[in-house]
Amino acid sequence: MRSVIAAMCVVALGAGCAGPSASYKQEVNRHIAARDWAGAARIIEQSRAYEYGPGNEVLYYLDEAALLHDAGAFVQSDALFDRAELRMEELFTKSVTRGAATFLVNDNTTMYSGQVHERVLLHVYRALNYAYMGKTDDAVVEARKVSAYLAELNDRLGQSRLAFEDDPFAQYLSALLFEDQGRTDDARISYKLAQEAYARSARELGVGAPRFDPGGHSPDEGELVFLHYAGPGPRRDTMTLQVAWGNAMALVQASDVAERDMRVRNALVAGVAGNAITVALPRFVQDPYLIQGSDVEIAGVAGRTLVVEDVTRLARSTLQSALPAIQARAVVRATTKYMLARLAQRQAEAQLGQGWGSLVGLAAQFTSAATETADTRCWATLSAQIRMARVWLPPGVHTLKVRYLGAGGAQVGEDMLPGVEIRSGRRTYVHVRTSS
Repeated sequence: MRSVIAAMCVVALGAGCAGPSASYKQEVNRHIAARDWAGAARIIEQSRAYEYGPGNEVLYYLDEAALLHDAGAFVQSDALFDRAELRMEELFTKSVTRGAATFLVNDNTTMYSGQVHERVLLHVYRALNYAYMGKTDDAVVEARKVSAYLAELNDRLGQSRLAFEDDPFAQYLSALLFEDQGRTDDARISYKLAQEAYARSARELGVGAPRFDPGGHSPDEGELVFLHYAGPGPRRDTMTLQVAWGNAMALVQASDVAERDMRVRNALVAGVAGNAITVALPRFVQDPYLIQGSDVEIAGVAGRTLVVEDVTRLARSTLQSALPAIQARAVVRATTKYMLARLAQRQAEAQLGQGWGSLVGLAAQFTSAATETADTRCWATLSAQIRMARVWLPPGVHTLKVRYLGAGGAQVGEDMLPGVEIRSGRRTYVHVRTSS
């Protein structure tokens, strides 16, 4: 019986690497919504050991890097993105097999290596970091890494395993950057690839192509590329499926309660039901947000932003493609936990009597259900979507007016951004971040 009890102890102690809590993410997002970048950065740095720990270095780098990006600290942001990329690549090469703890406890026990859409968006953010700094050569390299990464992943996993073959916004951004360098042939190819990728995205994700040509202009004008990162990023939570054996009762649960409360409830239901199998699966949830669109006005010229990257739909689609493997692991794990619990009960009954055996069995089932939770780790400081407007303007230093729009198109706020420099025949990249 000692070996069985030891195995159950591994289960009971398997809360490691669980990642940042929901309350922590909400606190960070409150500071982001208030554009208190220093306050949000302070919370992330102070919480590194407790909320992230050694198993979630990638998440720490991503969360802080995106925050620094929004704050305009592009050099510091890129340094953290670089560390995240190196760590993701290192962990990706080691992810062929999973450890025993993952099998016995839950998927949270693995070192977090990032999800496919997070790796894609890492390169998009790095490309934009360089674009805002005027380093188009480096920006092109990062934008092109997206296609290379996805091509390699498709080769390893097979086309049917991924939700998308390419990221349309990365191709669109590449086209703009190639034009900035005067590489018209490369720009033409990237525009074509972007159009094809947006066509696939319209079918698979419901995100159609934006208008690629901003319209006519005079030779001495320059272009403003305005980007609006809107809404809080999608978050992962746990959906549980409980099947009670013995009395053929199925209990299906899916709720938005806090994950810790759900785990306690799972444990209680397992104890009441007697023979309950708990399977935990992740899902993405998008919290509501007021600002869902924007207009820009500068030097008498107006433009409306369009969605160029729907982060929420991309995240959900990526998860959907990975769900069969996640489900298979969860079912096998739940069955194994159930068998361990029954074995512990039978051995306790044989050695200590039926009463003690029942108690051991209930305790084992309680522990199994309480520790069965989905991997809810994700990049928390992302936005829900990236929007873009492109307008041609006369050269000079201008003040940019941004009107924020609600779901019905009514204005719900505005910003004034002074000191936007437009140069003849050149592009200027500017962005804002809203999270409420």
